Amino acid sequence: MDSDGSGFIELDGIEKVFDVRRKAGLLRRERHQVRAVDGISFSVARGEMVGYIGPNGAGKSTTIKMLTGILTPSAGRLRVAGIDPSRERTRLARRIGVVFGQRTTLWWDLPLIDSYRLVHRMYRIPDKRYRENLERCVELLELGELLDVPVRQLSLGQRMRGDIAAALLHDPEVLYLDEPTIGLDVISKARVREFLRDLNAQSRTTVLLTTHDLTDIEQLCARVMVIDHGRLVYDGALAGLHEVGESERTLVVDLERELPPVELPGARVVKVEGPRQWLAFPAAASAAPLVARIAAEYPLMDLSVREPDIESVIAKMLSRRKVPDPAVSEEVAERSAL
Repeated sequence: MDSDGSGFIELDGIEKVFDVRRKAGLLRRERHQVRAVDGISFSVARGEMVGYIGPNGAGKSTTIKMLTGILTPSAGRLRVAGIDPSRERTRLARRIGVVFGQRTTLWWDLPLIDSYRLVHRMYRIPDKRYRENLERCVELLELGELLDVPVRQLSLGQRMRGDIAAALLHDPEVLYLDEPTIGLDVISKARVREFLRDLNAQSRTTVLLTTHDLTDIEQLCARVMVIDHGRLVYDGALAGLHEVGESERTLVVDLERELPPVELPGARVVKVEGPRQWLAFPAAASAAPLVARIAAEYPLMDLSVREPDIESVIAKMLSRRKVPDPAVSEEVAERSAL
């Protein structure tokens, strides 16, 4: 919470309604209203790292666009660092950083370093601070060999790292991240996560993260919020989400030879192919006891743990809720309203 007792990011009954025209015959088009965001309220304290997840078209992107001032809420109250984003978008821009998934903020035909120089001028970043921030981002995100490469020649993973650096050069107090590890290999993902943890710890940067990678949430966020059909349906710890959704992780076990299904308390075999067996166990439980038992009692060659798919976790949770099918998706609603 901020010093005045309020949240650093505050949403109170926020709604976003789009007018959408759809065909109702050969020549007729009817107007419909679509609620992309339907009465969402939550508060995020300064320095929190929060996962904001949900199915495609649930309202995540619309929420982020209202938080940045790109869209204006249809109803409700919204504040970021005490600022109304839609009314003071330019003032807010100096205090936030945004990485929108596969939409780059870099200049496509310019070398990466030229994009950073333009950010330097646009935000009027003091020279000393710019150099320090650039050096830190280049080192930790391993961008040194890419600075003279045109953005259009970068791979998706390289560009994502470049976008993260660009979003941080002006020392934003809030960072909105949409799929920050998309297209990265395992090692690069680990480096980006470590970078974001350090950033949050050292600078108290508030982070709102949308992702389809549950490992991003597990390693970065103590809190996760789930949105569906424009409504907030869960707000709490990831372990609690697993419990509500009864989600499972999978232990893939390679034995020296083909054997009958492994029998262990707390796990069940869901598939057997020769010496390889797949064991499901509760996602909220630790894999360590299972691994120790298998290693002690079976001729083990190799094993790996597979995390549950984030969509399946949410789907199981939502299957207990009766929700209407959306008339059109959030993205279609936004496009149609333009």
